[in-house]
Amino acid sequence: MLLHSVNLWNLAFYALMVFMATVGLWDVFFGFEENKCSMSYMFEYPEYQKIELPKKLAKRYPAYELYLYGEGSYAEEHKVLPLTGIPVLFLPGNAGSYKQVRSIGSIALRKAEDIDFKYHFDFFSVNFNEELVALYGGSLQKQTKFVHECIKTILKLYKGQEFAPKSVAIIGHSMGGLVARALLTLKNFKQDLINLLVTQATPHVAPVMPLDRFITDFYMTVNNYWILNARQINLTTLSVAGGFRDYQVRSGLTFLPKLSHHTSALSVVSSAVPKTWVSTDHLSIVWCKQLQLTTVRAFFDLIDADTKQITQNPKKKLSVLNHHFIRHPAKHFEENPAIISDLTGTSMWVPVKVSKWTYVAYNESDKIYFTFPLANHRKIYTHVYCQSTMLDTNSWIFGCINSTSMCRQGVDLSWKAELLPTIKSLTLRLQDYPSLSHLVVYVPSIHGSKFVVDCEFFKKETRSIQLPVTHLFSFGLSSRKVILNTSGLFYNIELLNFGQIYQAFKINVVSKCSGAKEEITSIYKLHIPWSYEDSLTIAQVPSSTDISVKLHIAQPDNDSHVALLKMYTSSDCQYEVTVKTSFSQILGQVVRFHGGALPAYVISSILLAYGGQLYSLFSTGHCLEYAAMLDKEAKPYKVDPFVIMVKFLLGPSELPKDIKIISPDLPILTTVLILISWTTCGAFAILLTYLYYVFKIVHLQASLTTFKNSQTVNPKHSRRSEKKSNHHKDSAVHHLRLSASDAEDSLRMHSTLINLLTWIVLLSMPSLIYWLKNLRYYFKLNPDPCKPLAFILIPTMAVLGNTYTTSIKSSKLLKTTSQFPLPLAVGVIAFGSSHLYRVPCFVFIPLLLHALCNFM
Repeated sequence: MLLHSVNLWNLAFYALMVFMATVGLWDVFFGFEENKCSMSYMFEYPEYQKIELPKKLAKRYPAYELYLYGEGSYAEEHKVLPLTGIPVLFLPGNAGSYKQVRSIGSIALRKAEDIDFKYHFDFFSVNFNEELVALYGGSLQKQTKFVHECIKTILKLYKGQEFAPKSVAIIGHSMGGLVARALLTLKNFKQDLINLLVTQATPHVAPVMPLDRFITDFYMTVNNYWILNARQINLTTLSVAGGFRDYQVRSGLTFLPKLSHHTSALSVVSSAVPKTWVSTDHLSIVWCKQLQLTTVRAFFDLIDADTKQITQNPKKKLSVLNHHFIRHPAKHFEENPAIISDLTGTSMWVPVKVSKWTYVAYNESDKIYFTFPLANHRKIYTHVYCQSTMLDTNSWIFGCINSTSMCRQGVDLSWKAELLPTIKSLTLRLQDYPSLSHLVVYVPSIHGSKFVVDCEFFKKETRSIQLPVTHLFSFGLSSRKVILNTSGLFYNIELLNFGQIYQAFKINVVSKCSGAKEEITSIYKLHIPWSYEDSLTIAQVPSSTDISVKLHIAQPDNDSHVALLKMYTSSDCQYEVTVKTSFSQILGQVVRFHGGALPAYVISSILLAYGGQLYSLFSTGHCLEYAAMLDKEAKPYKVDPFVIMVKFLLGPSELPKDIKIISPDLPILTTVLILISWTTCGAFAILLTYLYYVFKIVHLQASLTTFKNSQTVNPKHSRRSEKKSNHHKDSAVHHLRLSASDAEDSLRMHSTLINLLTWIVLLSMPSLIYWLKNLRYYFKLNPDPCKPLAFILIPTMAVLGNTYTTSIKSSKLLKTTSQFPLPLAVGVIAFGSSHLYRVPCFVFIPLLLHALCNFM
């Protein structure tokens, strides 16, 4: 055990770090709401018709395929081409299946049946062979070029039709969305081949784990193109994130860059999408029924009645997406809604002069218009708020201009309302409508239905309450509280000093009601004004409700808005709102935003310990234990991922009597491994070299264990053997005698090297997995991110596997080598935290110098 050199304070510190990391990881992987998505089901058996590609194309991309989705009679009819619908292309993401198109494809088919196939969509899907493109970026460019060919193939399927499409809509899940954006970077790609792009849980900003340079180069190419050509890009793009349930792609990475001259892009979190209002994980975002229904509704509203294809009008496209994904007014979409509505027919007009009014409608036989004169209310109040529990799509609130008691025509204010899960609501600032003389609330004649309409006038300052959040380091021990005593229907709680990603709070809302006979529902909406990441909580009052409050996007420096807790309350209840810091969620935010940099910090710490061991070997002639050097040198990180080394008790009966740096089989082995790297996969060759290195160290460990055991059993025989071996001398320069003390020193050094090499192997594993998965298509990985590293690392590790401390003690290069790990450790943190593929480049430098110490 190596723990004997670590004092109790350090042990307590390590235990605290492990505990905090565990709490943070638990918050990321389990600390979110339950999955509230409804499963989308197929009504008929799903079928995937393979689209025949040109022979040259199929030969160039043997692992990729194109499919058309269908069900039942639709699938049978469309086995005979050409097609007559509106083409939509689905692109799966990392390890994604082309069959994931079935959820949205089935819902769109049901929608088309409801309108007797006046319009319908044809959903195509690309089979990328479930490639791991989030881990290995070498195939991203190839996927992009294949998608370009697929688009051209799809459009040919409609050739000769009256309303043949000239473009396709694309839905991209995860990395599929990035591939769709990359289409615009191709030299021969025409931008008008895509009419709409919807991405689901796509990390647009940066890769989740930048494990090779191909991924980061691809991202840089795509994002730079979109930024530099923003004025020329007319592609309407919607990015939907999954929220906190998606721990694979945090939502902050999915937000498209906000450019003042690029207004055709929207980014939203699924919890903020009207009629969805749920967080989705990385896979459920493609089958979540609520979200897919919203997407399909938007698609049908995008159809141009003249061309029977998706509209080419960018203004309409953006209006439709805003309507369905940002703010829904509880009305069907209309491109040019009528502002003035006729208020005619047989109906009752009822004046209302009070400032607060409630009407319960049940089996109404006549239409009723309730009119609120505004003249007197303007003198006292600043705003008016109305809500209705009838969630139909008819207009329900109007404004009369210069009227005395009733008006024949009114301004339709329903378009300014907002749909919420249980109500539709409208808030108006009276001074914004100086020409309105009356507010009119319309109650239709209904039978068998019951709903409630409320209106109230109020001063803004009475409904806006400031609540400063607690300090970051209060650890949840202190809290701040406000009590809502008045009988209002709507309150804004301003969460002051809240705008950073590392802040996290738990808000508790306790509601107490008096005289409430029926079940009352309250809605608490966390509104983040600088990004569309709102979340809603529905509570049955009286109750005690906990709300998690944390951010996906930090508040921009030039933004002065305040995060709000919007409370849609009951006038019969009192509400107590308490906020306190949630330390577990803070740790979760640290892991969520910075967990990807952990390997760089761990490797940096190991490098520091490695440098300390080399220096102790130079200065004292002995190599200190890894844990002791980590404790001494790896400050302020104090990270020790590997504390206990596995001991192997099997092996030869005695220690090697001499050391051969260049054994006869070493050049052959090195050459073979380099050839393997050149002809197959660099990561595969690195893994084989690593296994060879581990074998050599296990062999040494086993030899030392057996030697110590033999000394314990027969110490006289051991001394005679050692004395006999001392008489044996070899004139070769690199044949050195190895004692038990030297072997222990060497094992200490090798234990640190194994730590470093293990991380190099782990960081190269994604390309190895990709190569193994596609071995039936390609024997040689091209491009190969690990090949240059393998050419240097293979001979270096081969020499290090035969290196012992006694062979490098007198090296002139040892002192210089011992000084390199410190600046390299700094480099690993500075350049490797956000680009993990650069870490091995820093690690192999001291390894190479260490190997050269055998010869200099």
